Amino acid sequence: MPDYTVKKLSDMEASSGGGFVKARASMGVTAFGCQVIQMPPDYGDYPEHDHAESGQEELYVILGGSGRMDIEGERVDLDPETFVRVAAEPRRKVFAGPDGLRMLVIGGCPGEPYKVWSRSELSAA
Repeated sequence: MPDYTVKKLSDMEASSGGGFVKARASMGVTAFGCQVIQMPPDYGDYPEHDHAESGQEELYVILGGSGRMDIEGERVDLDPETFVRVAAEPRRKVFAGPDGLRMLVIGGCPGEPYKVWSRSELSAA
């Protein structure tokens, strides 16, 4: 087996009606979490959340579209030129713009080995 994996986004397993693409599991990544979140135009139901309990920080990389992220009441505009890192504690909520939003979310807990989130496994609901 080769020491690399190449896949198109369209060939990766997704859940939530295609909105949550299981990039980590589809690519065989074991060292960190990474998923692709795809939101339709003007979508506002992405859950507000934090990772205070787990300690996970996240990096959001915008792949396409636009939108905004509210972090503890501060608005951050999102576009393909913008990267956003959020530590574990701040609450964050993402909203898609008029063209929708596609973002790669990379996560991990500083100083700890990666722990797989069961929902991100292939064939998990």
